[in-house]
Amino acid sequence: MTMINPKQTPMSKQDPRDRAKNFNEVSFGYTKEEAILEARRCLKCKKPPCVAGCPVSIDIPLFITAIMEGAFDQALQVIKTKNSLPGVCGRVCPQEDQCEKVCLLGRKNEPVSIGRLERAAADYGQGNAPALFRSKKKKVAVVGAGPAGLTMAGDLARSGFQVTIFEALHKPGGVLVYGIPEFRLPKLIVEQEVESIKKLGVDLRVDQLIGRTFTIDDLKKDGYQAVFIASGAGFPKFMNIPGENFNGVYSANEFLTRVNLMKAYLFPEFDTPIKKVKRVAVIGGGNVAMDSARTALRLGAEKVYNVYRRSRKEMPARVEEIENAMEEGIQLEFLVNPSRIIDDGQGWVKGLECLRMELGECDESGRCRPLPIKGSEFVLEVEQVIMAIGTAANPLLSATTPDLKVNKWGYIEADESTGQTSKEGVFAGGDIVTGSATVILAMGAARKSAEAIAKYLKGSRNERQ
Repeated sequence: MTMINPKQTPMSKQDPRDRAKNFNEVSFGYTKEEAILEARRCLKCKKPPCVAGCPVSIDIPLFITAIMEGAFDQALQVIKTKNSLPGVCGRVCPQEDQCEKVCLLGRKNEPVSIGRLERAAADYGQGNAPALFRSKKKKVAVVGAGPAGLTMAGDLARSGFQVTIFEALHKPGGVLVYGIPEFRLPKLIVEQEVESIKKLGVDLRVDQLIGRTFTIDDLKKDGYQAVFIASGAGFPKFMNIPGENFNGVYSANEFLTRVNLMKAYLFPEFDTPIKKVKRVAVIGGGNVAMDSARTALRLGAEKVYNVYRRSRKEMPARVEEIENAMEEGIQLEFLVNPSRIIDDGQGWVKGLECLRMELGECDESGRCRPLPIKGSEFVLEVEQVIMAIGTAANPLLSATTPDLKVNKWGYIEADESTGQTSKEGVFAGGDIVTGSATVILAMGAARKSAEAIAKYLKGSRNERQ
């Protein structure tokens, strides 16, 4: 009997001293030989819990078996029957909290590195899942070309529907292109996966702001028999502390969009600059905060503080991203909360006043509530502050669709299992329904809604004609 390696096959990456100075991808990914070696660790469970742990229900054992046999094309085709964005998910999906978390091998050893194997399938495999049938009668509009919108378009196109995506920005991808940095998700990968979806017959239209260019009602009048809203939650949040209007204070959305989508790091080759400073503070403990801090470092900052009001245990960012940040020299300030931003007398950021915190009783989120320690004020001398404390729903679309119900936070109310909204023929999914979440959860919601839309249209008068 062959002994199974208790440890995951390691994946090589750039040296921290080098990668902190460039925007190239940090991890190199598996070679084919390394992927096959890791695939051989799979136990081939009769009732694999990893499939249930995947929000889009990929047949994980089947694609891993294909990799084990060196059939990367076949592995990719298996994945693409459920997931239109394998190259993206293999890089940014939190597998450690989903499929890998329930891997049976992980009970006594390290789980199979499912995410790295998915990336390997995407990097080395070729081909698309075939379309099932074609029909020119049924038109579906998808609002937003982020992870949920692209997933919806891919699923419906493969099922034969005529799909048009309307994207507000000049490039498709949503958070994949404006939010996640190049060193974590190369934009070439996003472009390739968008192209594979377009090859299924999807019509992609950019610079189309629904709520201004068209309304939801305009789309319905134009013959779209169903509409799926996947506009995300990109409205930035601030702390409402004194000094947030000083020059040098950014929302993470603006900061990352300037760098990732507008290529500020390549200025003057590209036209969107961003002020480069020596000392930066990033507020927040999620992946967006890690992305912002590591981006600031690559832009030339000598000192980057990540300020988080709880301890590392409560930090929602992926463990891998926290470790990468620490390796690169990001200084993590735990149990610290900003109280005001200080300027130099001319409106430019000079410092960030903070309070030390201690953890009290757990709140409704299950995390211990941070409490200020009296008299613990101190100042971080910084010239730039980046707020990465979450996002909210942009009210533009709902404001122009009065019969579309939203909750008190402005998110669209939709059925959890189908995505059906209060408006006939209009469905919604992803962050615009749940608030900020992961890429793969948005994709999982889109897959459920794709099935619901297909059933809705097959039962409609238009289908029977």
